[in-house]
This record gives sequence, C-alpha cells and structure tokens, in this order.
Amino acid sequence: MSFRVVRSSKFRHVFGQALKREQCYDNIRVSKSSWDSTFCAVNPKFLAIIVESAGGGAFIVLPHNKVGRIAADHALVGGHKGPVLDIAWCPHNDNVIASGSEDCVVKVWQIPDGGLSRTLTEPVVDLVYHQRRVGLVLWHPSALNVLLTAGSDNLIVVWNVGTGEVLVRIDCHPDTIYSACWNWDGSQLVTTCKDKKIRILNPRNGEVLNEALAHEGSKATRAIFLRHGLIFTTGFNRSSERQYSLRAPDALGDPIVMVDLDTSNGVMFPLYDPDTNLIYLCGKGDSVIRYFEVTPEHPYVHYISQFQTPDSQRAIGMMPKRGCDVSTCEVARFYRLNNGGLCQVISMTVPRKSELFQEDLYPDTLADEASISAEDWISGSDADPQLISLKGGYVSQAQSTTLTVTKKSNVLDKMAPKSGGPKSLSASTGGSAGASANGSPVTVNNGTGAGGGGSTSPANNGTQQIMIGGVSEQQFGELRTKFEEEFRKLKAIIVKHENRIRSLEATVKAMTDRGLTELDGGLAPAAASVGTSPSPAPAPSSLPPTSDDGTPAADGGGHYRNSTLEPDEV
Repeated sequence: MSFRVVRSSKFRHVFGQALKREQCYDNIRVSKSSWDSTFCAVNPKFLAIIVESAGGGAFIVLPHNKVGRIAADHALVGGHKGPVLDIAWCPHNDNVIASGSEDCVVKVWQIPDGGLSRTLTEPVVDLVYHQRRVGLVLWHPSALNVLLTAGSDNLIVVWNVGTGEVLVRIDCHPDTIYSACWNWDGSQLVTTCKDKKIRILNPRNGEVLNEALAHEGSKATRAIFLRHGLIFTTGFNRSSERQYSLRAPDALGDPIVMVDLDTSNGVMFPLYDPDTNLIYLCGKGDSVIRYFEVTPEHPYVHYISQFQTPDSQRAIGMMPKRGCDVSTCEVARFYRLNNGGLCQVISMTVPRKSELFQEDLYPDTLADEASISAEDWISGSDADPQLISLKGGYVSQAQSTTLTVTKKSNVLDKMAPKSGGPKSLSASTGGSAGASANGSPVTVNNGTGAGGGGSTSPANNGTQQIMIGGVSEQQFGELRTKFEEEFRKLKAIIVKHENRIRSLEATVKAMTDRGLTELDGGLAPAAASVGTSPSPAPAPSSLPPTSDDGTPAADGGGHYRNSTLEPDEV
C-alpha cells in the first residue's frame, strides 16, 4: 500500500480574494509603453501608477481611501518630457517617490499627505547623468537617500539623493540592463543584462564578483536576492518557454533548481516577501498569479497555488508588509491593472479562526527608518534594515516626511535663479560629511536638524553662511538690488508711454471737435431749425495736452505745435 505524504506548511492554504469593484480603482489610463516594468508602486499611504499622458510622461498618485472611478482630469505628477518607464517609493519616507523616464532624467518627488490637488511639475531634485532613457530606479534597503538608476546607456549610477550627487558609476555591462536588486543589507548587487548573463557586483566600486549565463533565451530576464543570500531568476529557454531558477551566489553557473513553466511570451516579474519566503510570479499579459514557497528542503521551491482572473494584467504592484491587515491574516496585497483601466485589489490570506495576532505569520518586518546614512554606506559600512513588530497594527516611526536636498555652493550657484524665485530655504555647511563625485564636500539633511526651512550652520572658518535657494546671502542681496533697479526703469518707461498716449488722445479729440464745428454746408443752422441745439464745445482741461518734451501740444487758436502726428496721419 502506497500513500503520499503532504508537505507541512502554514502557507499551504493561502488563497487570493479580489475586493469588490467599488473598493477598487477604475478609469485609469495605464501606460502602453513596451518597456518591461511593473508600471505600479505601492506603499502604506499611496498607490502610484504610470499613465498615458500627451506631451510628456506622467504618473498618477492616489491615496488608498480614494477608491471608485477616477476623474479623467485627476491631478498627475507630470514633470517629465518623455514617457515614464519606472517608479519606486522610498522605503524610508512614504511621501517620496523616484521616477525614471525616456527623457534621460531621474526625478525625485515629494507627495503631500492626502494626495495631490493639482498637477505636480516641480520635483525636489533632478538627477541628470544618463545619456539615454532610464528604465530602472531602485532604493537602497537600509541606507538613507541612496538611489540606484540604470539606463539604456548600459550604465548603473548610484546617487546620494540628499545632495543630488553621483556616488558610484558602474559601466561593466555591454548591453541593456534588464533588472537589478540589492541583497538584504545592501552590500551586494545582482543584475541581469541583454547579453544573457547574471552578475553579482560590489555596488561601491563596480567590481564584478561573479557572473554566469542566466537563461539561454534572448528575452528579458530578471533576478532578485532572497533574504538568506540565494538568488531567484526568471527567464526563457531556447524554445522561448518561461522558466525560473534558484542559484547560490558562489555557483551562479550551476542552478540549484531550474523549472520550465509554460510557453507564454510575457516577461515574469518575481515579487518577494522576505518575512514568509513566498515568491509571487506575475507575468505581463498573464491572467494568473502563481506563488511559491522557498524552503531548505528539496525541491527548495515549492509550488503552492495560483490566483486566476478572467482578464490579462497590464501592471502590478505589491504592498509592503507594513500595509497589510494583520487582523484578517493578510500576508500580501496586490494592485493589479488590466487593459480596461480597472485596478483590482487582491488580498492573499492565510485562513485562521483565531482573531488574535498570529506571531508565526508576522515576524518583525521592514520598518520605515534607515539604518545608516549615505556617507557611512559609501565609506564601507553595512547595516541590516531596521525591523518593527506589527502587533497592535503598524504605526509609523518616522519623525519627518520632508526631503531636503542640500548642496555645497559652487560656481553654478552664481547663476540667476529661475523665474518665480527660490522655492525653499536649506542649510549648507562649509564642512563635509561625505564626498561628491568630483571630490567636493557635501552635506545631507533629510527632514531632521535643519528641517525644510532656512537656517544657519557653522562653517569651518568660524563664520556663518546662509544659503537661499542655493545662492549665498550676499549674492542674493546683489540680485535683489539689480532686479529692483530694473523694475524702477521699467516703471518709468511705462509712465512715460502712458503720458504720451494721453497727449495723443487729447490731440486727436481736439482736432476732431474742431473739424465738426467748421463743417461747411450749414450743419449748425440745420440742427437749430429742427429744435436741436448744437453740441457744446469741450470744456477746457485744467492742464493743456502736452507733447513728449512737456510743452503744450496746441495753442488757444487751435494750432498744434511739437506734435508727432502729421495732418495726414490724423
């Protein structure tokens, strides 16, 4: 007698359930770009979706309570000149989001609490370095304000967003970069490239630690670091069949597991939950979400089940564990968009009868606080991400939601500010907490210390320097004086032309009245014969009309002197 032993797992009965249509988001014009991206990003405060936009690129940001049909003229984030390709929320500030676009620029935005009331076009900072479109933006998991971007120029650039400076430039890829992912503490980076290779890099100097062939197919591949160091990849074989693999970092060329899935041609996006070791596979154009559990036992990647929908998906985003509902044993939540404009909310739940907090389902999860600064990270320090307990519900520990970008004054800061005046005041010190790409000292301030307002800080020489919109106090005073002088001259010109116009109008009126009184043909008697009195002469003005040089334009006899109008012109 033979029998089958069922694997024991608390996630074996995880099931997905879609919320009702009135609890979802409708009428969203999701982007039709052919770039392989999820087009969606979610955090506990907002839902962001890349949308179609005429005349440039844009994405929509919605608070979670704004469900139902979205108005066609809803406010957007629309500062890009080309289509937006990728967006990512900052893990340490739920109000900050980064976007990469075909216009080669990466922009970092500050979203106010409650969402947008009007279209946002002014970013906190523009990150300009790439020469071709930017298709990937990725935040560091534990270092504050460290952002990775990758473009079609085959470059990976690591930024310090707090100063807008480049920290690292990596150019080891010979072709387009498909994906990148930090490991648990951000000390290593795994990338996939169009040359079919997977690489593990040192993100501080760009050194290639290991590389191997990922998948034999020519279509896009993706790779992610798992919490305990293994690497999970998705791609295609030579027959264009989709497959996934599990690899060890020190043996990339020898996969632990390599499994063929199906023959669909949509790129699969692996979405990973480090708390439960569950991996959700969502393919572009698919109508299913498959989920797997990674364990130390053979076959290591265990298929659990799938969530089936009647329509294909265009974009998808995964909520961080901080935003899940622990009272209903929700272990994951997805925001799935179809081609019809509906954003469907899907809740993955473990069935439990008890209403108490389930410790085994909710270990300590990623917090919204950074572990180290950007300067500490680039100098060689590593730290695991901060963790928090979800018992009693998630409560944000962040002290500030304002991103302040501070740069050291340089020769470019002497340029006149853009029209509209300075947007904000920020502190800048003469000292250095880190080094920029060109070796000049920079200072980081992210909502603490100086805050978002103007302030002073001691410089190395013992003096105080106030920076206003990137311009020193002395330069700002000189510019203000210069603008006031220009305004005074402009006002004088306007007054002079106003007097000239009044003089010409009075001249024309006097000549017109005189012509009427001297008409030949008995106009006045004719008017008198029918009982109509002739029009009275205009009352003399207290000040006679003047010409441009200030002299009277006409004498008492109706003869006009120094007039700029010739009789023919009148």
